[in-house]
Amino acid sequence: MYGELAIFSLFLIPMADSSFEWDDSKDVENQRKHGVSFNEAQYAFLDGNRVIAEDLSHSKTENRYYCFGLNSEKSGILTVRFTYRSGRIRIIGAGYWRRGKKVYEQANSVQ
Repeated sequence: MYGELAIFSLFLIPMADSSFEWDDSKDVENQRKHGVSFNEAQYAFLDGNRVIAEDLSHSKTENRYYCFGLNSEKSGILTVRFTYRSGRIRIIGAGYWRRGKKVYEQANSVQ
């Protein structure tokens, strides 16, 4: 599912102050496929222990990233795929993926 990732331990943009956008039809499709709305996906960015990773094997024309962080209920670890466009975080996809959970747990030394 993932190609090569570059993990960032510190992300310089304050996520709580960021604005989000997404394609409404992709949001509906994502909810159908993965059971996660893009509105819910925003919570991963608010997790103080979130992990941001660059997707090094994806697009050559636009940088793509993953955010691994807790959901709104703090009961699961979301993987959110996103990019930056015009200073906004554009969510591309989200779900509960095993590798995302593993990256998050390893970065936060969760056993």
